[in-house]
Amino acid sequence: MIRKLTKYYKPHMKLFLLDMFFAFLIAAIDLIFPMLSRDVVSEIIPSANMALLLRFTIIAVVLYVLRMYCTYFIAYYGHMMGASIEYDMKNELFDHMQKLHHKYFDKTRTGQIMNRFTGDLFEISEMTHHGPEDFFISIVMLVGGFLLLMTIDIPLTLIMYSVVLVLVWFAYFRRTHMSRAFKAQKATAADLNAKLENSVSGIRLAKAFCNEEYEKERFDEYNLAYYESKDEAYHQMGIFASINGFLTDLLNLSVMSFGGYFVYRGWINLGDLIAFILFANFMLKPVRRLMDFVQQWQQGMAGFERFIEIMNVDPEIQDKPHAKALTHLEGKINFNNVDFRYSNEDEYVLKNFNLTINKGETVALVGSSGVGKTTIAHLIPRFYEIESGVISIDDQDIQGLTLQSLRGRIGFVGQDVLIFYGTIEDNIRYGNPLASFDEIVSAAKKANIHEFIEGLEQGYQTIVGERGIMLSGGQKQRLSIARLFLKNPDILILDEATSALDNENEAIVQSAIEALAKGRTSLIIAHRLSTIRGADRIVVMDQGGITEQGTHQELIDKKGAFFRFYDLQQKSIPSVEMNNL
Repeated sequence: MIRKLTKYYKPHMKLFLLDMFFAFLIAAIDLIFPMLSRDVVSEIIPSANMALLLRFTIIAVVLYVLRMYCTYFIAYYGHMMGASIEYDMKNELFDHMQKLHHKYFDKTRTGQIMNRFTGDLFEISEMTHHGPEDFFISIVMLVGGFLLLMTIDIPLTLIMYSVVLVLVWFAYFRRTHMSRAFKAQKATAADLNAKLENSVSGIRLAKAFCNEEYEKERFDEYNLAYYESKDEAYHQMGIFASINGFLTDLLNLSVMSFGGYFVYRGWINLGDLIAFILFANFMLKPVRRLMDFVQQWQQGMAGFERFIEIMNVDPEIQDKPHAKALTHLEGKINFNNVDFRYSNEDEYVLKNFNLTINKGETVALVGSSGVGKTTIAHLIPRFYEIESGVISIDDQDIQGLTLQSLRGRIGFVGQDVLIFYGTIEDNIRYGNPLASFDEIVSAAKKANIHEFIEGLEQGYQTIVGERGIMLSGGQKQRLSIARLFLKNPDILILDEATSALDNENEAIVQSAIEALAKGRTSLIIAHRLSTIRGADRIVVMDQGGITEQGTHQELIDKKGAFFRFYDLQQKSIPSVEMNNL
């Protein structure tokens, strides 16, 4: 784990070494002052040598000015080094998350992920700066102080450092308890953030079902768990702080008592005792730094372990060795004996599945829930990996293509459209970040949403709210279609894009979809059969795979499963679902 951490220092090694150098100067100055004070008390003041006293004062002022600059450097540049490491880690973590499989996000709550980016990485930032610095200064002062004091009086030095060693041993002994407590606290903090994020995003649903009290009770469960984890963490900190304070008091008392006795016996003089007293007070600084180091180390490493947990998650789906970019695309898609299941424990969703979609053809998939329609749509851009068989585009196995070039040629619109917080322009531009404003307007016109946007007070600069809450379902769909016009994909996949819309909005969106699909290879998953009348081919699926296929009229004439469902929809029976096929 230490080796993994040190690699993040390498890009900032020059700043790290400077930080350590100035930390060494601070430690050296703190060691020099007690020795100078000893000379002042033992020699300069008794001899009434004002010239030497003035020289001592000037030297002390120069050293304090130097120490002031060193402190500034550590406080500013040292913290910026930690911030730079945090910056690098956040970029690396975000980049890694872009590669993670859909399964990871299916199972991991958003609030927990957010906590890794905020709380955990901040703790790591503090540790990477203060940790080495505190440890280094502590060691220099403890070892340097020991060597200097040994030149004054060996017995008193050993007495004093015996207490220091007890302090250090105590910090080491308590580290396991503190580590466990802080790690548990971070875990419950992540759970609390996840619950909070979920509750905020679902606040309208809670109000609609009058579940405010239920939400309060659920939040209190997570909040209480977090409170109890902090109780344990603070309990461990309380033990640590109280015993540490007691041992610190013992250090001062031992130096004062034994030192006074040594002066009484004539073994040391008053100047030597003052030097020991000053050193005892100075020694509290490195000991406290060492204590802080232990605490920060436990907190930081707990966060770093959680950071590494995500970084060690296998992306699963990534470019294969020697993957080629898809430079030219006609649009023919072929499933050849494809087997797929979501996990080894699940039943196969697709087994020996075969389907060909020709260049420029519009194919519609219909069938009951769970037969694999959406799965097929997700397999083409490799959101999931097949177990066996081959999926090819223009007779090229998609596993031999780079993900960037493959997904860059595919446009996907689902029933649940994701609209980002921001302006309408920003949301459309997501289809092509390099697009000009004129191109954005052109895409909006093709998606039949330009007039609506122009009617808004701020037009394209209108803020759409969290998840597009200011827009209706039809407006969101048209906005997502405008994105695709801007992206200009060769293959279009529509997964029940109009199923949640009323008849009026469905007609508007359907018109935009037809314009988008023109000249492109299109795969449409539909519940409302009225939206696929114009498809070149309709494929009816059941648990066994494909049961029938043909044009709308051919399937009506065949009077099979498609006809039965179509007939029920024509009779407008509201309770009919696709599951009734």
